[in-house]
Amino acid sequence: MAISYTFKKCPKCGFEWKGREDFLRDKNLTLIGYQANFDILKLGLLLFNHNCGTTLSLHVEGFSDLYKGPIYTERKTGGPECLGYCLHRDELKLCPAKCECAWVRELVQMINKMKTP
Repeated sequence: MAISYTFKKCPKCGFEWKGREDFLRDKNLTLIGYQANFDILKLGLLLFNHNCGTTLSLHVEGFSDLYKGPIYTERKTGGPECLGYCLHRDELKLCPAKCECAWVRELVQMINKMKTP
């Protein structure tokens, strides 16, 4: 008997994405935000709008293996280098600070590039 795996299921319309790649390439999803968890960055949430009108949240941890760049150990939040992007969940710009949180901002950019043809 084959085991069926679902990466994510939309709680509103019931649409199922069988794998992460299907999810990331789906043009019916739009990455709209990042809600930081400053205690454990991988538990931060990536927020996606689905065309059925709902918002899905997934932990950064489920995508962290996609990022292969540098990961800084010092957090700069609130300091002179910080632009405050992680404090605003709808701000998805790349951050120039060499901050512990910077890799997540890079990951957001990677995900958005996967959605463009």
